[in-house]
Amino acid sequence: MQHLLNIQSKIFPQANDDLGRLVAYWNFKNQKIVFTNGCFDILHRGHIDYLVKAADLGNVLVVGLNADASVSRLKGAGRPVQDQDGRALVLAALRFVSAVVLFDEDTPYQLIKAVQPDVLVKGSDYKTDDIVGADIVKAKGGSVQTIDFLEGYSTSGIIRRLLASSKDK
Repeated sequence: MQHLLNIQSKIFPQANDDLGRLVAYWNFKNQKIVFTNGCFDILHRGHIDYLVKAADLGNVLVVGLNADASVSRLKGAGRPVQDQDGRALVLAALRFVSAVVLFDEDTPYQLIKAVQPDVLVKGSDYKTDDIVGADIVKAKGGSVQTIDFLEGYSTSGIIRRLLASSKDK
């Protein structure tokens, strides 16, 4: 039961005072805070590769997780496949993830403003100047990094294969 409590303690339903105190502690300890975000609907090898590379850019990895309503707006009907509580728990169970913070907006701009990360990370399908929150991170002297996705791994591709295999039966 202690392991589950430890995992759950890494999940924040929103940017709140508890998260603020944790961020203040990390700053006090001169920890380099890395931030990334996404839906992480069906966690797969591509996600793990991306998150590990993001974590390697600092000491602390904060993952902004799109809440269910946000995922539905971004990805369409039928998404998310897994609810936000399940997705948050799976991410928080990863040893190299320091915190998972849910956000309901279409972008994590306000969350990035609250966390004030030293490094902001997105996939290389984004141009650095187009990454939401880049202005916040650059203004404080931080950096914006992009990471190449692992070829052949995507949640949409997994869903397509599952649907195709269910039609064959």
